[in-house]
Amino acid sequence: MPTITSGKVLVSGANGYVALWVVRSLLEHGYSVRATVRSESKGTHLRKIFASYSEKLELIVVPDITAAGAFDEAVQGVDAIEHTASPFHFKAEDPEEMNRPAVLGTTRMLESALAHGKAVKRIVVTSSCASVFNFPVPGKRRTFSEADWNDQMVEDVKKNGRNAHMYSKYCASKTLAERAAWEFVEKNKGKIGWDLVVLNPPYVYGPMLQEVSSPDALNESMQEWYDAVVKSAHPVKDLSEIGSEWVDVRDLAEAHTLSLQREAAGGERIIVSGGPWKWQDWVNAARKFGADVPEGDTSYDAATTVHLTRYDASKAARIFGIKYHTMDETTKDIVADLKSRGWIKA
Repeated sequence: MPTITSGKVLVSGANGYVALWVVRSLLEHGYSVRATVRSESKGTHLRKIFASYSEKLELIVVPDITAAGAFDEAVQGVDAIEHTASPFHFKAEDPEEMNRPAVLGTTRMLESALAHGKAVKRIVVTSSCASVFNFPVPGKRRTFSEADWNDQMVEDVKKNGRNAHMYSKYCASKTLAERAAWEFVEKNKGKIGWDLVVLNPPYVYGPMLQEVSSPDALNESMQEWYDAVVKSAHPVKDLSEIGSEWVDVRDLAEAHTLSLQREAAGGERIIVSGGPWKWQDWVNAARKFGADVPEGDTSYDAATTVHLTRYDASKAARIFGIKYHTMDETTKDIVADLKSRGWIKA
């Protein structure tokens, strides 16, 4: 497919943490954006923070992304689609609370694009490393790639339903939604005039653009960061043992824009990751930039710590060539953001 370097891009779930940065990146690169929100009131904040782009930003209300034809109007006349709308939380009792909006929200978008998106050339779906990861053998290192799928947690949910681990419920929803996207493309490959890109980030951290009234109302990933680093919610020893990989939200947003601009991205599943972390790394960085938080595990040595879970992000490096924010750069901006909101002591 040809690259999309200009024109109008549809962004679903546009008032979300990642989506707002995607909207900003697209606008800054000269695209027009049609942003979907669940209600008119949800669009007020977008209009405010992107007031200088008012002529290039259009809002459209999609109250239920699982409804048949939900995106029929939204896809008309756009050149590309960034589908970010999907639930991310660990509060669901019934797995269908996660699965239904994740899977149906994705397939409804693709159905609408097939039927009414005559100008659409590329669709980018925000998936997650949650659809890649499997719990490794205890104590054994494992590097995951785009060839891996999280069937382990899908099976946990299938077998245990409401009693499945809360993390399994989220991971299963991302896995099922992404598989549904690829299956839709395969089933309709003779009919569609666009190609699919799927981005798989690990934990996403960084400063916030979304409207949020208090730390308790933070999005899931930043809530975990705030609880671990600012509120010291973990036992001290866990700070040097618990970790994964991460990407700055602004780098992920850039990857969404580059997914439209790089021909080689078409048809690819792409892990976008800036590298590994342990909670103690974030604590140390936060203290370096003036956050008044406890020092945590002073025996921790970043140079010798072992990261059991790693992700191979070489495909993203090859296609996008992103220069990722460092942990220090991201932490400095998070601390400044939290200080400006009065949620962290200087």
